[in-house]
Amino acid sequence: MASIFIVDDQPHMRELLEGGLAGEGHHITCVGDSDYVLSYLEESRPDLILLDLYLQGFEGWDLLEEIKKHDPTVPVLIVTAYDTFLEDPRLAHADGYVIKSFNTDELKKKIHEKLTAS
Repeated sequence: MASIFIVDDQPHMRELLEGGLAGEGHHITCVGDSDYVLSYLEESRPDLILLDLYLQGFEGWDLLEEIKKHDPTVPVLIVTAYDTFLEDPRLAHADGYVIKSFNTDELKKKIHEKLTAS
């Protein structure tokens, strides 16, 4: 299955996403520290990145830009609790947008779409 990198500063959300996606057979790496993201990407190339927009120490939009500079081909899905970004032009740099939920069905669907399109 796929290698998925989860970037979220909320431990409970990382655990929820990791549990739901590992159950699908994916290899999951989670990080809550945005400073670690770019160094991780120097060493590894995940099949997909799930990125929260509100991170301690680094705004998710800035991190998205840095990720895409590093590897413009890696799919990045924004996973956030807010639906106010649907019209944000910065969203064009991402490969999708999912509202956080305890039901991960929509997220799993988007992940499947991105992974099969790659």
